[in-house]
Amino acid sequence: MFKNIREDLKTYNGNYGAQGFWAMIVFRFGKWRYSIKNTIIRKIFSLLYKIMYKFVQILTGIELPCEVNIGDNFRIDHFGSVIISGFASFGDNCTLRNNVTIGLKNLNDPGAPDIGNNVDVGSGAMILGNITIGNNVNIGANAVVMKDIPDNCIAVGIPAEIKRIEEKLR
Repeated sequence: MFKNIREDLKTYNGNYGAQGFWAMIVFRFGKWRYSIKNTIIRKIFSLLYKIMYKFVQILTGIELPCEVNIGDNFRIDHFGSVIISGFASFGDNCTLRNNVTIGLKNLNDPGAPDIGNNVDVGSGAMILGNITIGNNVNIGANAVVMKDIPDNCIAVGIPAEIKRIEEKLR
């Protein structure tokens, strides 16, 4: 747990005051508590996790459940209204901005996005449903993504229009 927190601190450039870093500490603690073998002690730590989770959620506006699978160098760049489903997963080097929702398309389908490596999500974006976001993808501010995005693409608009990065450079 402490090794991961040190790596998270590097991701946040040593800024202990970053609200995203606070959310990551609670996230790491929540993951770590599952490794405790003694049921009674694990339940005590689970209660502590739930209190810390709610405190950070209220203070920062970031909802990051410990059930999410997160790769290395995950960063919530701006605080406020970041909601992530516990069913979601992220690859390495992902960045989220404020007002981002990553979650379920509807309650009957508990599938959430599977997000690849090197994905940058702009402010206000919504990524919804049981979809796959490829590697090296940029999702523009306020985009609404409800379908798969292949590698090396940009998604912008409502609903999101997908363009290959090579097209964008022409």
